[in-house]
Amino acid sequence: MSQLSVGVSEFRAHMSTFLEQVQAGNIIRLMSRGAEIARIVPPDFAQRAARQELAKLRETAVVGDVLSPIEETWPASE
Repeated sequence: MSQLSVGVSEFRAHMSTFLEQVQAGNIIRLMSRGAEIARIVPPDFAQRAARQELAKLRETAVVGDVLSPIEETWPASE
C-alpha cells in the first residue's frame, strides 16, 4: 500500500485514474496549498489498519485466563 500526494486541481483533472489507484489499495492524500485536506482510502482500510494494530499488540500481549480463581490468598479476601 502506497500513499500518493495530489493537488486538488490535478485530482479533478484525473479523478478516475486516482480512484483506480485507491481501488488498487493505495491511499490518496489530497493537498491544498501544501497542506493535506483529505485522504481517500480503500473501503477496507479501517479494518486492515485495525488488524495490523492487533497484530502488533499480539507481539507483546500476555494472554491468559483472567476469570478463574487463583490459588493465592490476598489479605482483602480474608
